[in-house]
Amino acid sequence: MLCICSSKITFPSPIPPPSSSSAVVQQPVRQIPGSYGLPLLGPLKDRLDYFWFQGQDKFFRSRLTSHKSTVYRTNIPPTFPFFLGIDPRIIAVLDCASFSALFDPSLVDKRNVLVGSYMPSTRFTGDTRVSVYLDTTEPRHARVKSFCFDLLRRSSAVWFSSFLHYLDKMLLGVETELSKNSSSNFFVPLQKCIFAFLCKSLVGVDTSVSQEIEDSGFSMLDKWLLLQLLPTVGTPALPQPLTEIFLHSFPFPFFLVAGDYRKLFNFVAENGSEVVQLAVTEYGIGKEEAIHNILFLLGFNAFGGFSVFLPDLITTIGRDKTGLKERLREEVRSHIKDENGNLGFEEIKGMELVRSTVYEVLRLNPPVPMQFGRAREDFELNSYGVRYPVKKGELLCGYQPLAMRDPTVFERPEEFVPERFLGEEGKGLLKYLFWSNGPETTQPTTDNKQCAAKEHVVATACLLVAEMFRRYDDFDCGDGMTFTKLERASPVVAREP
Repeated sequence: MLCICSSKITFPSPIPPPSSSSAVVQQPVRQIPGSYGLPLLGPLKDRLDYFWFQGQDKFFRSRLTSHKSTVYRTNIPPTFPFFLGIDPRIIAVLDCASFSALFDPSLVDKRNVLVGSYMPSTRFTGDTRVSVYLDTTEPRHARVKSFCFDLLRRSSAVWFSSFLHYLDKMLLGVETELSKNSSSNFFVPLQKCIFAFLCKSLVGVDTSVSQEIEDSGFSMLDKWLLLQLLPTVGTPALPQPLTEIFLHSFPFPFFLVAGDYRKLFNFVAENGSEVVQLAVTEYGIGKEEAIHNILFLLGFNAFGGFSVFLPDLITTIGRDKTGLKERLREEVRSHIKDENGNLGFEEIKGMELVRSTVYEVLRLNPPVPMQFGRAREDFELNSYGVRYPVKKGELLCGYQPLAMRDPTVFERPEEFVPERFLGEEGKGLLKYLFWSNGPETTQPTTDNKQCAAKEHVVATACLLVAEMFRRYDDFDCGDGMTFTKLERASPVVAREP
């Protein structure tokens, strides 16, 4: 998980403001700085910097500073020795102007580049290239994404109520533990909550129908996700150099989680027949392909994303000492009109500070930190005051935690400013908020790769914040993902689970 970093970014100086379309034609052309180094040695050095000597964030920052450019060439893992057919060379794009090219389907191809040139084996998804690996030009993309939209529309009737139901169960357990100890780790209970609510909302089944899935389904997904992503992410599991030797040097085989994945597959097949049949009859998607796409939407996109984002949201607010909690509590309670303290879409849509806070956490700590796209043809990449020639087939890598700290766009870019997106000026910044693989001001369609559940994610996060301040007068978070205080609200806003 990424942390809010207090170190400063040194962007090229001076940076002129974004140019008008008429001025863009007059921008000078500059060759992209940076290099890939010697074969094998260059990628290996960059890999060691990325995982060992610098870490991901410093890796991108240091090269931005040394090249005095927010666009440059470098290598990223995975690399040598056992990743056959993997080209580690990328063009890093680290400002809002150049980053936006990644959302233009006419410029970039998104085929098989979810995590870069490396693609986990399709055996992890039943030998199916699920929707996230499909480019918009592939006919299956529109069919599968339309099915995902339909799933989300159908889930809307129970999305809020099921989330609140499982969140209540989670918080009761955390309260019980906190009454006995000085702190309570909420990560595993939150993951169980997320998994159960997504199964209810997307598959239409309560996890209690299977004791094994109810108890362990979330951890099955954790292992399935980890084995796919491990070659590309840093981990404190082993000390260096053991991490590089044993965790980052080769792709992990599917058979290590094959049994768990089959259990999850069977759970959806046996209990989600209605949504599976919808895919078959309405969208012409085969039964097995439908189940693999449902599992990927549920497990990789939704469960994986929420498992990163929601803990960040809770701890950011829980550790704040600026008075934000008091302001959020006042706003939340002023919008609860129901005498039973019920929360729903009508209540949260007016909570502007809550929503702005959610956006600010997404800006600083996007759940998916990097986006990729491969150039369809030769084109010129626009940055501030300059154009960079990009060749067909070159891979662009947008590192979002830096792009979202672009000082040309955001004042005090390194600071957590919860009211940043309030008012007309604040709302105008939403076109530069790219957490969903697209600007917050645009909508996902079958013609783009923007997250289908974009609106659901923001609404769910706002509901979580609202429920915390409906339920508690105050809460504090300690180190890691722990609560150190949960102070129950007065009965006037209390609601039984």
